[in-house]
Amino acid sequence: MRCATGAESNYPCPGPCVPFTLCHMIDASSILPGYAGPEELVRAVVRALADVARAAPAGAPADPVPADLEDVRRTGAGDPEAYRRLVERHQDHVARILWRFDRDRRVHEELVQDVFVEAYLSLGQYRGTGPFEHWLTRIATRVGYRYWKEKARRRQVTPFNTQEWDQATDGDTVAETLEPDLAAELLYRVFAQLAPRDRLVLTLRYLDQCDVAETAQRTGWTKTMVKVQTLRARQRLRTLLEYRGLESIG
Repeated sequence: MRCATGAESNYPCPGPCVPFTLCHMIDASSILPGYAGPEELVRAVVRALADVARAAPAGAPADPVPADLEDVRRTGAGDPEAYRRLVERHQDHVARILWRFDRDRRVHEELVQDVFVEAYLSLGQYRGTGPFEHWLTRIATRVGYRYWKEKARRRQVTPFNTQEWDQATDGDTVAETLEPDLAAELLYRVFAQLAPRDRLVLTLRYLDQCDVAETAQRTGWTKTMVKVQTLRARQRLRTLLEYRGLESIG
């Protein structure tokens, strides 16, 4: 598949080749010592989202990559190959972010393209004070969030099958049969029942393990808003689980 700039892309797609399963989303052992399989991981993640405010430690500020700075400069000077190099260098990173927002391959590819088109049109706003990848991350988050809001307005939310969830999280032998991809899909559907703002803050804080500062940077919210929104989203998730009869999981 080619992106809007014409560069070849190998975006992740649903199936065995996808490395973005629930096991990669969060460190289960830090929440549930002695983790033995997908069933425990599903329970641990839901419990963490509903009951525990756990943030990842903030990393040290990174410096811009010289190759990116040079290609941004060349792009501004009219060199089309320079932007192609930027796309090729960062498309996998952007694709991983957008996989959080939609798992349909066609939609996912369109979202990734939208990010690079938007980035190209606003390239003059990149000041080079931080990594180009961080700047793209904020754009990707904005594009994905906008997509969620548009989808919510159209009421295109996949119905949540409580029976499927009950079957996946009940019984002593489930851990031996439940595939990690299915566990990830079930959690994805739970999140889809929430409002886009709640879904975004929970995804960033607990799946991507962003701290308050990074979440604020990626969303454009204040740190105070991030904290308040996190508390509200957790409460709404708890209410959703109680309403769906899933509170026993926590």
